[in-house]
Amino acid sequence: MNQLAETLTSNVQKWVVLDSQLKMINERTKQIREMKHRITDEICETMISQNYQDKPIQISDGYLKIYEKKEYPPLTYGYVEDTLDKVIKNKDHVSQIIKLLKDNREITTTYDIRKQGTYGSPATPPFQKSSSSTTREKGGLGREP
Repeated sequence: MNQLAETLTSNVQKWVVLDSQLKMINERTKQIREMKHRITDEICETMISQNYQDKPIQISDGYLKIYEKKEYPPLTYGYVEDTLDKVIKNKDHVSQIIKLLKDNREITTTYDIRKQGTYGSPATPPFQKSSSSTTREKGGLGREP
């Protein structure tokens, strides 16, 4: 194999390892976040039921205090259109505004890697001839029959 092929193969192997590690970390983070959310709800319910919502709780590096937070749903085109319909009676004008908003969004194009299901047995780099007689499927990259 040439240097470029070796570097690409090495980078792909590193990417797969990192992807697997991130998957495990993200799953654990999700579990911790869910546990923290449940405990937060319990603490808030207890403090409110005992009328302690204005009293901070001392902890090792500061204190905890509950507060009321407002959560808003995402600002969607449907919501914008419904709201504009209430103040602008001409449906064509509303449609033109929504189209203008959609058409004039800033678009940034980047490249990324997406892991998909398996593509046959051991992956063959696109720059290397496969010893099997596998045909290209689902837009696979450069596998030769």
